[in-house]
Amino acid sequence: MIYNLPNLCDHKNMNEKKIDFDKILDQIRVFAPATVANMICGFDILGFAVDYPGDEVNMYRVAEPGVRIRSIQGDDGRLPLDADKNTVSACVKMLLKHLGIEKELGVEIELIKHMPIGSGLGSSSASTVAGLFAINTLLGNPLSKEELLPFCVEGERLACGHGHADNVAPALMGGITLVRGYEPLDVIALPVPEELYAGVVFPKVDVPTRDARQLIKEKVLLKEAVTQWGNIAGLVAGLYRKDYDLISRSMQDVLIEPTRAILIPEFYAMKQIALDAGALSFGISGSGPSVVAIARGQEIAEQAAARIQQHLTDCEIDSFKYVSAVNVGGPKVL
Repeated sequence: MIYNLPNLCDHKNMNEKKIDFDKILDQIRVFAPATVANMICGFDILGFAVDYPGDEVNMYRVAEPGVRIRSIQGDDGRLPLDADKNTVSACVKMLLKHLGIEKELGVEIELIKHMPIGSGLGSSSASTVAGLFAINTLLGNPLSKEELLPFCVEGERLACGHGHADNVAPALMGGITLVRGYEPLDVIALPVPEELYAGVVFPKVDVPTRDARQLIKEKVLLKEAVTQWGNIAGLVAGLYRKDYDLISRSMQDVLIEPTRAILIPEFYAMKQIALDAGALSFGISGSGPSVVAIARGQEIAEQAAARIQQHLTDCEIDSFKYVSAVNVGGPKVL
């Protein structure tokens, strides 16, 4: 499936959406999933959603116009309550402005973080997607998911300085997504083989996204680039053919992993453990420090994640683990 995505600056399109104020809900509760960006070999262009963890937004219609944040839980006080600085509320304000009702509608937001910030699992993405999906549902779904996606990308720009879609696209659309380009934004849904599972482990070490990105080389050898292109193409072909051997051979990263792995303690030991457990591949989720063992079947994903977590425990490194199939639904109303 190729999504037909609108231009965020196309006010004409947005203003044609008529909101029936009598049908706006009084409140809504939404969950949006974590994501594994890059899918090992597809830096900044591939990603998939998982069932858990994720973030939750409770949104309430109130009499006083404007967007406000009532509370944030689970962030250890790290996120701003200022509605102009928090990505969730800022994106909601942006959407209401494009719909032409920012001076007529009042909403208050409760954000509940169920995942660590800076985990490499799309923490800011899940919050932004939950907020935008919530306000759109509250209003009676005037916009399609395709029309919401550019607002989600802007949320990523606010959060980390880069408007990438490799987290927000799968979080919003569900499944596995390919970002073919940004000018214009061009996102493609890829097939999801039924037995594809992810065993995600989050070591409790600090790897800021900005620091991880600064390590990436601006120039690469042509030989390495050709290898990476072949792997990405092979992975896409493997997904369409449901060829797990091809998927396994293709999920190899020769460009980004060698540099980012330096920031993650015990990375290569964890990789060997995952492969010995039967995983199809192993790599870094997003910018890390979370790592992912991608496997055929839940049992292998469980074993790989459990053995990796035990190894980290032996190394006196605390961690969380999550095992999930690919989440094909994206955000949901709770």
